[in-house]
Amino acid sequence: MKTKITVLSLFLIFLIGCKGEERTKADTDKNVKTDTISDLDISLDSILGSEGVELNLDQANKLAALPLACIHTEYPNKLGQTLGGIEDIKSPKELHPAFYGCFDWHSAVHAQWSLVKLLKQFPKLEKAEEIKAKLEESLSKENIAAELKYFKTEHNKDYERTYGWAWLLKLSQELQTWDSDLGEELAGNLKPLSDLMVANFTEFLPKLIYPIRVGEHTNTAFALSFAYDYAEAVKDTEFQALIDKRAKEFYLKDDNCPVTWEPSGFDFLSPCLQEIDIMSKVLPKAAFPLWIKDFMPELMNEDFDMAVGKVSDRTDGKLVHLDGLNFSRAWVLYGLANKYPDRFSHLRAVADRHVSNSFPNLVGDSYEGGHWLGSFALYALQESKQQK
Repeated sequence: MKTKITVLSLFLIFLIGCKGEERTKADTDKNVKTDTISDLDISLDSILGSEGVELNLDQANKLAALPLACIHTEYPNKLGQTLGGIEDIKSPKELHPAFYGCFDWHSAVHAQWSLVKLLKQFPKLEKAEEIKAKLEESLSKENIAAELKYFKTEHNKDYERTYGWAWLLKLSQELQTWDSDLGEELAGNLKPLSDLMVANFTEFLPKLIYPIRVGEHTNTAFALSFAYDYAEAVKDTEFQALIDKRAKEFYLKDDNCPVTWEPSGFDFLSPCLQEIDIMSKVLPKAAFPLWIKDFMPELMNEDFDMAVGKVSDRTDGKLVHLDGLNFSRAWVLYGLANKYPDRFSHLRAVADRHVSNSFPNLVGDSYEGGHWLGSFALYALQESKQQK
């Protein structure tokens, strides 16, 4: 162990020197259209290729229908708030006018991320004007001010820590990199809240002595990875440096991740793969293989495989998490295959199998998965593309 850390630390110095929820059953018919996969006309065999996924306009229209159907669907709803008094008992829309739909706050955030992402890629979406109108309604200055006020209340300063914080930054990143008048307007409206999320991370991360290594919302590596993407995209070097420092302090010494223990029953994130995701971003490209060789060496075997997560009941909001696990595993594996094609190209086939297993389950069953799984699928498809 000491030899590994010493060698890796010296290598890093050399390179630097050279360079300088518990969910209830919902009424499906009331909340979301039950398209079948044949209606969606998305064949995984046709869209998963050697260079990643390329959705066509028709497929994008069908994917957009999922978040569009839920961002202003107020009930059922899981608030997850701490009550300071009877005056805090209000409707979801009163408490969170920007993000009250899609069952919970963070799902409303990443549903809106999905809509922005699809609009950027497909400006001629069939319901583009409706989507824009709903985004303008949700992300108004007044609504964001109300969200900001909520996060500053005495009992909810840690609300949505850290999963929701990370997705809010991902939404902000998508808006800030949208070359359009609407993108500029909405990014400006959202900025006070995204600034607060950065401040929250900046205050919290130095106090976190041990990373949280679970397969659900509080996973530290997931939050660091999304936050790092945001910091890099908006050129917030101070925030990026903090994430870099904390990730290395948390994970650089890790060895032999027990991936055979995964998944746990309610996982939608892989603790091992999420750690790999953030370390692939903060470690120099030449140093990362040295780290992963000790952390999860089996990934380097060309015959490596992982059994897909299986869902026994898609009306159970916790059990359906495993469809999300398949997508989140896939986006990490795609990222490795893209960044290190000479070492990890074989992981693309593993990622494809994970996506293929859960893609047909995006629609057609219940609101429990339909209100959020589309975002995870879209992110996996995004990460499947080889970087040019």
